[in-house]
Amino acid sequence: QVQLVESGGGLVQAGGSLRLSCAASERTFSIYAMGWFRQAPGKEREFLAAISAGGGTTYYADSVKGRFTISRDNAKNTLYLQMSSLKPEDTAVYYCAAGSGLVVRLTTERNVNYWGKGTLVTVSS
Repeated sequence: QVQLVESGGGLVQAGGSLRLSCAASERTFSIYAMGWFRQAPGKEREFLAAISAGGGTTYYADSVKGRFTISRDNAKNTLYLQMSSLKPEDTAVYYCAAGSGLVVRLTTERNVNYWGKGTLVTVSS
């Protein structure tokens, strides 16, 4: 069982930046593809970004491509999401996710094996 704990959420002005972190409980963190999803009020959860176990392959949703960067530090069992040029529509609860399959499969919610509890990001206009 992998436990994932997100941190770094908060209130930021439009145009600002924020970095989210996701700490994993297991030393086997390095074997999992990892990703970020978010859920805005009244909307379904959506895929944002994914990264392969070794960090060499990444995928992004069109809505965040060029603004968000996913990265990981396997030595620290930590996943990151650097967010810039934030917009009010980026307001959501952001979730960390782990998947045991190929990273491309993590772009789909049903392929997630483990979820964090989420961290709230609020972008003010």
